[in-house]
Amino acid sequence: MRVTWITKDDARAVVEYGTTSGKYPFSQTGTTATYSGKIHDVVVGSLKPSTTYYYRCSSDRSREFSFRTPPSSLPFEFVIVGDLGQTGWTKKTLQHVAAADYDMLLLPGDLSYADTFQPLWDSYGRLVEPLASARPWMVTEGNHEIEKIPLLEPQSFKAYNARWRMPYDAGASPSGSNLYYSFEVAGGAVHVIMLGSYTDYEAGTAQYQWLQGDLARIDRARTSFVVALVHAPWYNSNEAHRGEGDEMRDAMEALLYGARVDAVFAGHVHAYERFKRVYRGMEDPCGPVHVTIGDGGNREGLAEEFVDPQPKASVFREASFGHGRLQVVNATHALWTWHRNDDDQPVVADQAWIASLAANPACRVNHRQLTLEKIKEHQRRAKRKQGH
Repeated sequence: MRVTWITKDDARAVVEYGTTSGKYPFSQTGTTATYSGKIHDVVVGSLKPSTTYYYRCSSDRSREFSFRTPPSSLPFEFVIVGDLGQTGWTKKTLQHVAAADYDMLLLPGDLSYADTFQPLWDSYGRLVEPLASARPWMVTEGNHEIEKIPLLEPQSFKAYNARWRMPYDAGASPSGSNLYYSFEVAGGAVHVIMLGSYTDYEAGTAQYQWLQGDLARIDRARTSFVVALVHAPWYNSNEAHRGEGDEMRDAMEALLYGARVDAVFAGHVHAYERFKRVYRGMEDPCGPVHVTIGDGGNREGLAEEFVDPQPKASVFREASFGHGRLQVVNATHALWTWHRNDDDQPVVADQAWIASLAANPACRVNHRQLTLEKIKEHQRRAKRKQGH
């Protein structure tokens, strides 16, 4: 588990921890970087699964935190929420998330909405600290993390990379970039891919080549579910941000389809929408389920205008704040629920069972050669497009 915290003054990057409150027989030392304060980064472990650890940071030994490690096998429950921000709506969403018994939170971009104003990154850290100190938070970047200003700040993602360090250099498939990476949970039963919508993704780029290799390493006899997160949705029937994920979809969709990725979760659009299994704009039983979950909070409000009529592939859509939960129950089925913020309660407004494509013989066998041909076709189209 990685523990990151920020202090105004110098402090040692040390975390003391143990399995009993008030007793810290173990300690780990990490590193400190200077960027808008002192950012301390410590990796603690090895740790036992499904265990609560109590810990304190050397800069303030009077404050005790605790986190629970994820289980080493199924079932496993994710909370998925995008475009959080730090508003009253955000606080309501976080209250509902805190009341859930989950193992890990996934956030597909747009965290603090600081937009280069560093104190807002700090206030966001204080806002999410009660939750982010207790469970693993795995994030990828959105457009509000770019923070590039000509002449003033030429480097993109400077604050994001400094403050939200992800394990991009760990595991069997290091990516070399904090903007995209993958990891596995539940003893390898679930493979999670965090993609970068705002860094190069075309064929031949570093992210594209890394994704190819990462997907090729997945053993679907061992890995029951594969899910991916992006910021800009690849399928979207909201009037907001129409088509903004299309280029990335054109570049990478065939790769995900070929690997039988089960679901793709996105943010960016401040509303909720769930699609059927789709591929290349059409319903496909071997394509992933696409879900837009960019309704965590944010300061810009909801995206209330949808395309009329509703596309056939769009199953459910609603402009309300809320969060989602993905419970991978066993090797064949996962339950997805969307919890709307309604009357101070997280009301379940949409739910669906997602069956593992690895357990579907038709997708595992009958579509293998078809998949290879579609990937080759996509690569030919990409080359023609580059030629133009």
